[in-house]
Amino acid sequence: MTHAIAHRIPAARLRAARRQLLEQGDVEDGLIAPDLQRSWQRSARFGLAPSGRMPGAPHASGPQLVRALDHQRELVAHARPVMEYLFDQTRDTDSMVILADAQGMLLQSLGDASFVDRAQRVALRPGANWHEQWRGTNAIGTALADAAPAVVHAGEHYLERNGFLTCTAAPIADPCGRVLGVLDISGDHRGYHRHTLALVRSAARMIEHRLFDTRHAAGLRVRLHAQPEGIGTVAEGLLALSDDGWITGADAAARSMLGLQPGDCSARTIEHVLQLGMDALWSWARQGGSAPHVARRHDGSVLWLRVEAGRTVLALQTTRPVPRVAMTGDPLAALDSGDAAMHAAVDRARRVLDKPIALLLHGESGVGKEVFARAVHASSARRDGPFVAVNCAALPESLIEAELFGYRAGAFTGASREGAPGRIREAHGGTLFLDEIGDMPLAMQARLLRVLQDRQVVPLGGGKPVAVDFRLICATHRHLRSELDAGRFREDLYYRLNGLTLTLPPLRERQDQLALIERLLREIAPGRDLQLAPELAQAVSRYRWPGNLRQLHNALQTACALLDEGEAEIGWTQLPDDLAAELRDTSAPRAVLDDTADLRMQSERTVRQTVQACEGNLSEAARRLGISRNTLYRKLDELGLR
Repeated sequence: MTHAIAHRIPAARLRAARRQLLEQGDVEDGLIAPDLQRSWQRSARFGLAPSGRMPGAPHASGPQLVRALDHQRELVAHARPVMEYLFDQTRDTDSMVILADAQGMLLQSLGDASFVDRAQRVALRPGANWHEQWRGTNAIGTALADAAPAVVHAGEHYLERNGFLTCTAAPIADPCGRVLGVLDISGDHRGYHRHTLALVRSAARMIEHRLFDTRHAAGLRVRLHAQPEGIGTVAEGLLALSDDGWITGADAAARSMLGLQPGDCSARTIEHVLQLGMDALWSWARQGGSAPHVARRHDGSVLWLRVEAGRTVLALQTTRPVPRVAMTGDPLAALDSGDAAMHAAVDRARRVLDKPIALLLHGESGVGKEVFARAVHASSARRDGPFVAVNCAALPESLIEAELFGYRAGAFTGASREGAPGRIREAHGGTLFLDEIGDMPLAMQARLLRVLQDRQVVPLGGGKPVAVDFRLICATHRHLRSELDAGRFREDLYYRLNGLTLTLPPLRERQDQLALIERLLREIAPGRDLQLAPELAQAVSRYRWPGNLRQLHNALQTACALLDEGEAEIGWTQLPDDLAAELRDTSAPRAVLDDTADLRMQSERTVRQTVQACEGNLSEAARRLGISRNTLYRKLDELGLR
């Protein structure tokens, strides 16, 4: 808690407070700082005991951690250099630098070997979850709970076993103020230093600046400060604008300077906050250079600005006017990039966003069902809660029950001594996403139905039912009605899941392919203004993309890796050989075939050639196609190739 910097709690008062906590379950007002007291109270409500054995907290497996790192690859990529800088500054101080995601999972760490060994004894390591729900008051979990920097020193930790630590954490927010994760320095409590908070906060700001500049590199950006010398420093405010002046991003400093709230992103124009029109901003952007300009707030006070614009947005501004339309500005809106079918899906999802209606997403493998589900979660009132994704097709039938519902200690051979809460409990307060729900075994369908009916879960091995509250989103590439008729899917569960079915279009049918490619290139190669060669762009637009968005993403990722330094255009030579051959064949004139037959021929040819190119290595073939191995097996069976 930040109170620990200015007013360290005397040891005697802290001991008295902990004694009250252990004996009475609460602490009287005024004995400790209010924010620490609130955190202890939250920890108690989670059912945690300050002393004794800790209940089983979630810990990601190796594959789960890899998936989490992949989901947070943008955050990790920008945080890693800053973490290395912090570690260099704190080396040999019995400490470690930690990056956690917005749910409290530790993603990466760097630290002194002597301290890392001690930290691992309390699970302070990648894969562990340090949300307050599982670890009580601690800098990472409390910074997430309060959405503010936190210092938790020694006995201020709710769990006594963590009392040897001193921890300082600061949240990392995206350009609209949503918390993406936490940066933390943890060490031996005897090495506490009062300046650590300033160091961590500055480092978190550096990461936020890198994220901001990357996400808005192609658009109109404004750097602002009360003094011209402050522009270009870590103290500057960052503002991103649409072509017609709507605020699409504002960091904490800019929001403070302009009196904005996080929810004002894409709900206010520049004219709402400054006595300034877009004509002046575009004029300054075209001038380039680093000279700051003066602007006035509506109260008459002065701010200094520097305006920057990407080449694309400048070119568009000189060739066409942009209509002034209000923007919704949430993650769902980012998926609505010009395709009519996707627009309809986004619009219908938004209408039930915070209503108790289950969503069922249907679409071919690779169309982006999990991306859509994450956008629904991030746009909803549950955005600050966990998003827990489970792929029902990827889990062996023998493990899916323990993975979903959790288990008690010793529930089965090989079970953890502490047990595990299960993915359903981990989703409490947030969203549970069950991908490939059509592949769930019938026995597990019955257990899931009971959870949905009773809103509580009983772990494997027995025990008291635990109440759960989560938003359910399911996805499948199968036609569940057909699975129901065939006896492979329960009718009662089907009607529970099918609150609203949304069908996501395959990539070959989307009208916004160029916009999608531009967005993917920005994500894959932040800071680089990349584009496809014209001939390649035409071939890409005609290709069937059997692996859909996943296949496209993999192809672009490979192409970006093969580009030489300074190259900005992706051509044929940057593509994998098998895909280049397919695209060249697509670009050649040919007779128009029936759509169904054409799709099957394309799919069969692509799968056959890819498997041959990989010399029978199906894992590698699935990776190149951008589909899961199970999906590849099904395609091979359907095509009679296995």
